[in-house]
Amino acid sequence: MIGGMDLLHAPLHRTALLLALSLSAPAVSAADLYTIDPVHTRVAFRVMHAGFSPSIGTVSRPTGTLLYDAANPAASQVSIEIGLATLDMGDADWNRKVLGDFLDSRNFPSARFQSTAVEAVSEQLLRVTGNLQIAGGSTPVTFTVILNAHKRHPLTLKKTLGMQASTDFSRKALGIDAWPSVVGDRVHLDLAIEATLTDRDSEDSTP
Repeated sequence: MIGGMDLLHAPLHRTALLLALSLSAPAVSAADLYTIDPVHTRVAFRVMHAGFSPSIGTVSRPTGTLLYDAANPAASQVSIEIGLATLDMGDADWNRKVLGDFLDSRNFPSARFQSTAVEAVSEQLLRVTGNLQIAGGSTPVTFTVILNAHKRHPLTLKKTLGMQASTDFSRKALGIDAWPSVVGDRVHLDLAIEATLTDRDSEDSTP
């Protein structure tokens, strides 16, 4: 006996202690940090114009990060900022009206999306829920995300995520209620995204 402990049972006590410590230790995420490539990332949206046809616009050069865990997508996170200065509706006057009357870009020059949950539907399909902020308003949205590729880029040789995402939301839910008899309420949003691995230590050596 040493200090009240039977030496024959000491290994069992050590094993139990190690097991307890391993169960109480926080899980280590295998998520890698990716930076959105603004050159190969773009946003497109459409909304009905006077009930005749969808009016289509694009916004270029979004920025942000993706924390992506391929083995455990639920541990992933998304943060995107979309500067509105590059908005293009195909007409200079229409650009000014949208930026002023609808988006109040002078006071809110950027739109933002921050994820709150990521769910894997299949190997290549994700649901990403979060908060969309535009023109001073905020509304929850859920993106349907198709994972096109997760591999080394053939030109840069850097590990790259390629995906496309889409969602629909109500502009009135954001407080954007101008011209209700001319412009529809439902807005469809499409994102084409490429993001490059930024933590080189976590990049493996397989192509």
